[in-house]
Amino acid sequence: MKNSAKGFIPVMLTPFHNDGSIDYETLTKLTEFYLESGAKGLFANCLSSEMFELTDEERLRVIEHVVNVVQGSVPVVATGTFGGPIAEQADFVRKVHDKGTEAVILITGLLAEEKDSDVVFNERVFDLLNRTDSIPVGFYECPVPYKRLLSAQQLKSFVATGRVTYHKDTCLDISQVKSKLEATNGKGFGLYDAYMVHAVQSLQAGSAGLSCIQGNFFPELIVWLCENYDAQPEAVEKVQKFLIDHMDVMHNVYPVVSKQFLKKRGFDITTFTRRNVGQMTNRIQVEIDDLYQSYNRLKNEIELKTVV
Repeated sequence: MKNSAKGFIPVMLTPFHNDGSIDYETLTKLTEFYLESGAKGLFANCLSSEMFELTDEERLRVIEHVVNVVQGSVPVVATGTFGGPIAEQADFVRKVHDKGTEAVILITGLLAEEKDSDVVFNERVFDLLNRTDSIPVGFYECPVPYKRLLSAQQLKSFVATGRVTYHKDTCLDISQVKSKLEATNGKGFGLYDAYMVHAVQSLQAGSAGLSCIQGNFFPELIVWLCENYDAQPEAVEKVQKFLIDHMDVMHNVYPVVSKQFLKKRGFDITTFTRRNVGQMTNRIQVEIDDLYQSYNRLKNEIELKTVV
């Protein structure tokens, strides 16, 4: 985000009642939880939000609700492309922008088919930009419906328009991240990395921050890492190892697992999800218990203050 300090941008969860309806009261509390944890911005209506399981009306209402809770204290970005003709996608981009977002996020896998060349993809991006006036946008290399990665040269050409302020990177390759950072340096643009295995390297290379699912377990820890990545090497190494060692359990039946972990922390949220992500098993519950205990040990070792 163009005007935000280096930091953590949560990929927000959507809380549901047990009947499957959106729980807006808990969404308020969840938004406040992210903010109290030190988030520098919020990514609403993303994959963690179960955006593909929401209706257009629900997507817009969720975005508007988050923006209203935030009241300008931090920037909010939100997804605005869900496939179909570019003209239709442009129309929804405008609707998302009108809800008060700082930038509207474009899903790379929904701007062209998987079989389409980069030339076709680039043409559609510029077509969308031309149809959306001066609205600031960003990119998300979302794994659904398929993961389409941007090259450093592509990102450079898009950022050069002055319209692109945000990029959520999921390439999982620090060399590619560094190439993208070099290509866009000084352009009023922020790259936020989703991959915790090279989180410290990415921050040291110049990433604007982190935007990862781990923040839906312990946002304070990701904030701490963004603030201390270059200042406390021994503690940072412990945090990095903790995140890597527990990566599998945090991805298993996600986002159910993150909601279960938040419940264990004392946050009042159901584990209901509209996505078919599999069943919570006894083995996964044991892993969550172990994650919780390991997190408590870690936060004591690094003297981390927690919100819940």
